Amino acid sequence: MHVRIRTYFLRQALQNIRDNLGVHILGLGTMTSTPLIFGIFMLLYTNVASWIHGWGNSLSFSVYLKDDISAYKRDKVESFLRQLPDEKSLLYISKKDAMADLKKTLGADATLLEMLSDNPLPASYEVFFSHSQKHDLNPGDIKAALSKLEGVTDVQCSREWLNHFKQLMRVVETIFYAVGGLLCLCLIFIMTNTIKLTIIYRKSEIEILKLVGATDWFIKVPFLLEGIIQGLLAGFFTLLTLGGGYLVFAAKKIQLFDFLSLNLVFLSVPSMVVLFLISVVLGMFGSLIAIGRFFKV
Repeated sequence: MHVRIRTYFLRQALQNIRDNLGVHILGLGTMTSTPLIFGIFMLLYTNVASWIHGWGNSLSFSVYLKDDISAYKRDKVESFLRQLPDEKSLLYISKKDAMADLKKTLGADATLLEMLSDNPLPASYEVFFSHSQKHDLNPGDIKAALSKLEGVTDVQCSREWLNHFKQLMRVVETIFYAVGGLLCLCLIFIMTNTIKLTIIYRKSEIEILKLVGATDWFIKVPFLLEGIIQGLLAGFFTLLTLGGGYLVFAAKKIQLFDFLSLNLVFLSVPSMVVLFLISVVLGMFGSLIAIGRFFKV
C-alpha cells in the first residue's frame, strides 16, 4: 500500500511538470543559473587556491637591469643568481624580447606601441625556484642582496604580490557569498511562484480531492516532489555544464613566462556533492514556502 502511495505521489508530480512544462522549463533555467554561478566560483577558487599553494612552495624574482649596464656587471648579476641554492630556472629577457612579448600580449592594440620613439622596457632576469623551502631561502635577504648589485634598477619578488593577492581573494570571497545569498533568495522566490502557478492551475482538481476526503499532505506532497525534482535536474545540469567547461579549458595549456605552467583541477567530490545538495535543498525549500503561503484548500 505504501509503495502504491509513493508511486502515486511521484507520478502525480511528474504529471504536474508535464502539464506546466513551459513554466517548469523557465523555472529550471533560472534554478540552474544560481548553483552554476556558485559552481563557477568554486571552480575558480579551487584552481586559484591550488596555484597559490603551489606558488607558496616556490619562489621567483624579476631582476630589472639598467639600460647602460655593462656586460661585466650583467655577468655578475647572472653569476649571483646561478650561485643561489635550490633547483631553479633562469631566463634572460632582453629589451627587444620584452617589447616583443608586450606586443604579443596586446595583440591588435600593439599598434599603439609604434608611437614610442624608443623602447622603454628594461632587460631583466626571471628566476624561478621550484623548492625554495628545501633550503630555507629568505626572499627578503635575496632581494636586498640583488638590489645592491651594480646595474640593477629594481627587484620584484613573487611572495610580495602573492600576499596582496591572498588578501584580495578574501575580499572577493566575502563579496561573492553576500551576492550568492541574495541569488539564493531570488531562486527561492522564483521556485515559490513556479509551484504557486501549478497550484492555481490545478485548483479545481485539488477541491475535488479535498471533497472526497484527501488530507492536506496527501495533496501537498506531489508539489513538494516537484521542487525536489527541479532541484535534482538543476544540480545535474550545473555539474554537466561545469564539467563540459572544464574539459574545454583543461585541454589548453596555461603558461606564465617560459617555465611556469598552470594545471587546471576540477571540483573535489565533496564540493560536487555540496553543490548538488544546494540545488535540491533550494528547490525543496521553495516548494515548502509555496505550500505554506499559497496552498489554501
